[in-house]
Amino acid sequence: MTQAATHLIVTLVLAQLIRDYWLDKKDKKKFPLYYVLLAGLAGLLPDLDVLVVWIAQASEYTIIHRTFSHTLFLPLIFIFLGMISTNWKGRKFIGRNFKWNYVFYILAFGVFVHLLLDGIFSGVIMPLYPLLRYEVGLNLMGMMPETIGKVFIPVLDAAVLTLWIIYLEFKHKISSFI
Repeated sequence: MTQAATHLIVTLVLAQLIRDYWLDKKDKKKFPLYYVLLAGLAGLLPDLDVLVVWIAQASEYTIIHRTFSHTLFLPLIFIFLGMISTNWKGRKFIGRNFKWNYVFYILAFGVFVHLLLDGIFSGVIMPLYPLLRYEVGLNLMGMMPETIGKVFIPVLDAAVLTLWIIYLEFKHKISSFI
């Protein structure tokens, strides 16, 4: 299973790279750094179904991890909410002004990156569940020898985090904030 840190770090890095290289200067003001953080946190959303599974085990209901929250329907719901919230007034939260449509698009991005990571590294996802039980995934960790598979994700986390910090230092001079 891809770890929470992997989902957070990879989504943060991808959102940061999109902000730095895809958006021009005027759009960066519309996509401040706290949206990058929100994208990283959104990368954790699909695994909240683990809590539901734990709660359901205490009752008679059977819920399986990686069902509805690991489908394409969740990012599509956020995209739909982003489209209908275009004219909604932004709200201040923790001293920051959030635009609802941006928030929903960022949530969709984070969830989609989560689905990609799970499908590539750890098993399969059912992208159209409950309509179809068609499974998609490369399961790269399952193809590795067990000894390598146990350390692969922590090493991946460390490598991506280290490279991201180096990138932030060269691109944004983060050491000047310390």
